[in-house]
Amino acid sequence: MSAPAGADVLVAGVSKGFGRITALHEVSLHVGAGEAVAITGRSGSGKSTLLALIGGLEQPDTGEVRIDSRALWREPNRARARREVVGFVFQRHLLLESLSARANVEVPLIGARAHHGARRQRALALLAEVGLADRAEHLPSELSGGERQRVAVARALANQPRLLLADEPTGALDSATSERVLDLLFRLRDRLGMTLIVVSYDSALGARADRTITIADGAVVPADAPADGQAPATPVAPHASALPSRPE
Repeated sequence: MSAPAGADVLVAGVSKGFGRITALHEVSLHVGAGEAVAITGRSGSGKSTLLALIGGLEQPDTGEVRIDSRALWREPNRARARREVVGFVFQRHLLLESLSARANVEVPLIGARAHHGARRQRALALLAEVGLADRAEHLPSELSGGERQRVAVARALANQPRLLLADEPTGALDSATSERVLDLLFRLRDRLGMTLIVVSYDSALGARADRTITIADGAVVPADAPADGQAPATPVAPHASALPSRPE
């Protein structure tokens, strides 16, 4: 399996609200190509909203999010742009219960218009990559929780993303299974070279990552802040107004 180059992620002066709730306030950060970063914080701190903005699932109210200099949420075909760059792993596996593990992994490849034979071959290779070669034809109901989440990881890798986003990927798993899933994510990052951003409330995740970004009350907590510090960080990336315009 060829290694995709990691994507460069730039978040500059981003704010996002939902009605009267401010989820993020002037957040700026940079994740280098191929880097593995943990985003931690308490429930409701804004970390999942940040991940949705990075992945182009949400549009910022102000500021910019660029993936390899592209603002995915501004692309005419946003779904295609995401498919070309980003893979998602969520807390719940979200597998289609009527499809086998192999067929679930093939689903993103249908949108990419891959030929049936190529889809099948790639799905089987990915299931082997995550240690499920012998479970390819099993339905989700016939798999354990950890196995279902590994199928979800394989599905996220189907289109060879340069950026893998994982939102609480072990939140529904027991501690031993969580360790195995995290081992898998970071091993795949090391082998395939993609950029990996993992969101979790578990601060211990930082020991696995290249670095940790903490979110509190919708803002980035400075690295030198006290353990209970809530102050927003000084921006580490240029504001959106300083970014070059996207070519028309």
